[in-house]
Amino acid sequence: MKEKKLVLRTCVCSKEVCEKKDLLRVVRTPEGNVIVDLKGKANGRGAYLKKDCAIILKAQKSKILDKRLEISVPEEIYTELLEIADGKDSE
Repeated sequence: MKEKKLVLRTCVCSKEVCEKKDLLRVVRTPEGNVIVDLKGKANGRGAYLKKDCAIILKAQKSKILDKRLEISVPEEIYTELLEIADGKDSE
């Protein structure tokens, strides 16, 4: 049986290399919208953040996503990321 390939990505905030499943992808779509991409397949420029509330808050404070995505990221995106990260912690 063929072994599944381990997909690694780097968190833009902590610079930590993690498995893709342990990260959240934020995408700037070609239309200029910013979305949280839970499936990891959305078109556009993407950036990965670790599923950790401390990392998400640090990214919000440093505006690293604004720099990486080259667009102003709305506060609602950070709220959504925190909700997703909190849900992950309780599993």
